[in-house]
Amino acid sequence: GIIEEKTSKVVEVIISSVKPFQLMMGKIVGLASVGLLQFLIWIVLITTLSTVVLGYFGLQMPQQQMVEQMSQQMPQGGDVPPSEVMEFMKVWHQIPFGFMIFNFLFYFLGGYLLYGALFAAVGSAVDSPAEAQQFMFPITLPMLISYFGLFTFILNDPHGTVSVWLSIIPFTSPIAMIGRVAFGVPLWQLILSQVLLVAGFIFTAWVAGRIYRVGILMHGTKINYKVMAKWFMMKN
Repeated sequence: GIIEEKTSKVVEVIISSVKPFQLMMGKIVGLASVGLLQFLIWIVLITTLSTVVLGYFGLQMPQQQMVEQMSQQMPQGGDVPPSEVMEFMKVWHQIPFGFMIFNFLFYFLGGYLLYGALFAAVGSAVDSPAEAQQFMFPITLPMLISYFGLFTFILNDPHGTVSVWLSIIPFTSPIAMIGRVAFGVPLWQLILSQVLLVAGFIFTAWVAGRIYRVGILMHGTKINYKVMAKWFMMKN
């Protein structure tokens, strides 16, 4: 989105009314809101379409089938339900849905804002998506590490040393911590992870803002890490 505005020269008009950092943050927050809205639309559409389509063919949602199976297992005459049904109901009521939803939203937004700031810095420095490719892999590498670590370490040993560190480091915690939450995470680790994620976003936004303020008005410059470091060190 930033590259498109920079290429079309729209940003040169907007920058006369707002500060570069404000423009960058507005872009990041705006696109994060779009991402959340897409999630909500997918959830509503999938739920609605699944119910309608399955109902049209005389089928039922898996949740409805589970409820019916449980009701069939319930004995008549007020006897005590089978132990399997009681165990299922006990586990079901113990699932902290509100806690899980809160953490999903927190880590989705936190991770998006953190990486969004880095991508905003890259977008402001280049003139085309092709030029941005050389900076993409270093930024996405922590996400790849956390994704593979989720299946390699976290699901097999959620309380191991590697799993704990992956869930605390801001660049990997948005994926790793969500994988650990279901297994029960000590409160101090969860709070530490969230605090570091917020601090990581503030730090990356500050770094990206210093690059953005210079790069957004630069055209035709061959970009590399040395040039971006020079822009970062440049005084106001």
